[in-house]
Amino acid sequence: MAELNRVVAHFLDGRLLKGTTQDFFPNRASFHLQPVEGGPTTEIRCKTLKALFFVKQYTGDAKRRDLRGFIAASNETAQGKKLAVRFKDGELLCGYSLSYLPDREGFFMFPADSGSNNLRIYVLASSTVEVKAGPAADVLARKALAAREE
Repeated sequence: MAELNRVVAHFLDGRLLKGTTQDFFPNRASFHLQPVEGGPTTEIRCKTLKALFFVKQYTGDAKRRDLRGFIAASNETAQGKKLAVRFKDGELLCGYSLSYLPDREGFFMFPADSGSNNLRIYVLASSTVEVKAGPAADVLARKALAAREE
C-alpha cells in the first residue's frame, strides 16, 4: 500500500488545495488528491501547479516566524546542495536538494528552516524565474530578502 502524504497544492493561479495523496510521482503528468474537507477525489494536473508542499500538519503555527534565507549552513548537507528558488509570483524558497538539475521538469527540496511545517517541497521548474545552487543560492537569498525590506 502506498504511503498517505499530507499535501498542500499551490496552483499557478494562486489557489490552494489541502488534502492527502498516495499516487504523486515526479515523472507522472497527474496525481489524485483527497481534499481534507471531504468531497470527491480530485485529479491534479502537474502543469497547473507552482509547487506541492508535503506538510506535517494542515494548519501551521500562526505565532511561529519562519526563518528566512539560510542559517549559517554549508553549501552541501545530507539533504543535498543549498538551493534558492524565486517563483514567478515573487515568493522565495530556501532549502536543499539532492535532485535539482536545470533541465528537469521539477525537483524536490527540503526547507532550510528545520522547524518549518514543510517536510519537503516538489517545485515545478516552469513556475520559477530563478534557481541558484551553492554559493549563488546565498547571494540570491540575500538579494531577495534585502529587496523585501526596502
